[in-house]
Amino acid sequence: MTSITPLEPLGPSRELLPTEPGFFTHWQQLLTFNRDHKIVGLQYMLSSFVFFLIGGLLAMLIRAELLTPELNVVTRQFYNTLFTMHGSIMIFLWTIPFLVGMTNFLLPLMIGARDVTFPTLNALSFWVFFTGAILMLVSFFTPSGAADSGWWSYPPLSVQSGFGNLFSGESIWLLSVLLGGIASIMGAVNFVSTIVWMRAPGMTLFRMPIFVWAALTAQTMQLIFLPVLTADLILLYFDLNFGTPFFNVADGGDPVLYQHFFWFYSHPVVYVWILPVFGVFSEIIPAFTRNPLFGYRTVALATASFAVITGFVWVHHMFAGDTPGWMRLLFMATTGLVAIPSGIKIFAWTATIWKSKLHLDTAMLFAVGGVVMFLLAGITGVMLSAVPVDLHVNNTHFVVGHFHYVVNNTIVMGLYAAIYFWFPKVTGRLMAEGWGKVHFAFMFIGSTLTFFPMHILGLQGMVRRISSYQPDLQEWNVVSSLGAFLLGVSVLPFIVNAIVSWKHGVVAGNNPWQATGLEWTLPSPVPKETFEATPTVLQPPYNYGDPNVVLFDPSDPY
Repeated sequence: MTSITPLEPLGPSRELLPTEPGFFTHWQQLLTFNRDHKIVGLQYMLSSFVFFLIGGLLAMLIRAELLTPELNVVTRQFYNTLFTMHGSIMIFLWTIPFLVGMTNFLLPLMIGARDVTFPTLNALSFWVFFTGAILMLVSFFTPSGAADSGWWSYPPLSVQSGFGNLFSGESIWLLSVLLGGIASIMGAVNFVSTIVWMRAPGMTLFRMPIFVWAALTAQTMQLIFLPVLTADLILLYFDLNFGTPFFNVADGGDPVLYQHFFWFYSHPVVYVWILPVFGVFSEIIPAFTRNPLFGYRTVALATASFAVITGFVWVHHMFAGDTPGWMRLLFMATTGLVAIPSGIKIFAWTATIWKSKLHLDTAMLFAVGGVVMFLLAGITGVMLSAVPVDLHVNNTHFVVGHFHYVVNNTIVMGLYAAIYFWFPKVTGRLMAEGWGKVHFAFMFIGSTLTFFPMHILGLQGMVRRISSYQPDLQEWNVVSSLGAFLLGVSVLPFIVNAIVSWKHGVVAGNNPWQATGLEWTLPSPVPKETFEATPTVLQPPYNYGDPNVVLFDPSDPY
């Protein structure tokens, strides 16, 4: 076995994934049933980005309609399907699958494994997801449109939509989400088993990168919580199409039970999304500050704690319903506990940056921007955990603004940070910094202009899902819509930058950022066979305070 420390070069370059003469051969692999974890990761990431562009266009239509108080762009029913489809795409076809793809690509590299535990199951998971994604887009073009009861699909409304029609928009939409859930469970089985059983010798739990801790926690949560939602949707599908009485109150069913099952997964899923992004921040910030991550062990344990705490918070989504007083108080308290591990992470990132040799490359800008946005999202999240506040702003744009500060302003910024940081491992080349900083500026300003006014609109009483509103709310809606258009434009320099850099970017070398971790010991792009021999990890990826462990070359002029 080869003995490797996190900063030790692995050896001479071997066969690389083709990026020059064999470029189109590489792209052809993306259209096949390929068992290579790197190809599966790229399949997830590239396809989900295409779906993101579609979801973004739908968002532009929504914001165009909300420029004026009157309904003058689309019909009310079409607006309703736009709203549902935008949310569905951004959640089920963009952020979640992109994170799955990123984890697929990086995880084996970070723990010294040749591949995931079950490569065939891994390849199958992508094609199950992709089939579900196509079905979701098809549901948009059915006569009734996509799930016209909203992406929550609460009964009794959802079981009255296209009853007995297997080809209704609601039925096809439910089937698509079910397939996506099954694909995610397949991926979770692979990721958890890979981390538990396939770590390189010497890669103990407290030598794992924080990204791996985040992946382990998030995918364990998928195995615990996602089967509940999957069963919930299967029961709803049977109610809708075969007349079973699980949730239909007319037949003696309990629609509130559906809500409990739905939110038992659908609140923890926020942390399934955001924990890998926290892992991204915890990898990027040390690299661009030339400091070890402050409080590595505490951050690792705080990451793992989310799997426990988030299992006891789901009822805060139901405060406005017929929830007993004792249950409101209990879940108000448990929801507030989430702020503790979140605060630990923000403190650790801040302490890592403090008095550091800071380098504001594009990846670092997106990471710091994401941390700032998460801090703002956390403030409104703590507010929403309080029953009196939640009852006041429930179902308003205040909640929509908070949600988008988490999903777009934190998670999507984290995804972009990861792309700029690990782009060399995929292509062997660097993305252009100038265009990257233009992308960041447009996105940061556009995100703030889009979603901050929603909090004000919510406090003024504007509810979600409406296509027309009172004229006195127009001013902030105009600001929000203009910000959304700027946010849409921000994608253009990124796309141009990524395409041009993939072919013509500056050659990166093995470790352009002087980062730690096993993936940076590999050539760029990563060889087809990844590791020639199983590495042995001799030191942790972070300095726990030992002055004898040198993480960076002091003479490094970077």
